[in-house]
Amino acid sequence: MSNRHLSRSIAMQSLFEWDFNNQPQGKIEEIVNHNLQEFAPGLEDDGFAKDLAKKVVENLVKIDKMIVKYAPEWPLEQITLVDRNILRLGIVELRFDETVPSKVAINEAIELAKTFGGDASGKFVNGVLGAIYREMADKKELKKIDAEYKK
Repeated sequence: MSNRHLSRSIAMQSLFEWDFNNQPQGKIEEIVNHNLQEFAPGLEDDGFAKDLAKKVVENLVKIDKMIVKYAPEWPLEQITLVDRNILRLGIVELRFDETVPSKVAINEAIELAKTFGGDASGKFVNGVLGAIYREMADKKELKKIDAEYKK
């Protein structure tokens, strides 16, 4: 397992714990640190897991609104904790982190869903993140067209 994949797993497990226990925003760093020590001692790039979890918590309102928009048949509270937090991680990497290619963010989220979620989790995560990605691609294409038109 690569360091980045392990970091994503730790971040997801930490967010799950944080969400399950209704912890305050400031508690996420403590949870991530504990889980890094417990499940990934000696991980070289532990900052990646910390950064992911922190970005999710900082952007939680925006992220959850996106989940509601792109999964309209599933009220946020009815999405399993695992799937909800995998979607949150995927959205953070897709929309709030320009260092991770979009397709990598989606594929990694799908792999987490297959590992930690239920039978349909991978398809569900793929559907939601795929819809977000398509809209992002459409907007980029429109911006290109607008820029060329203004020339």
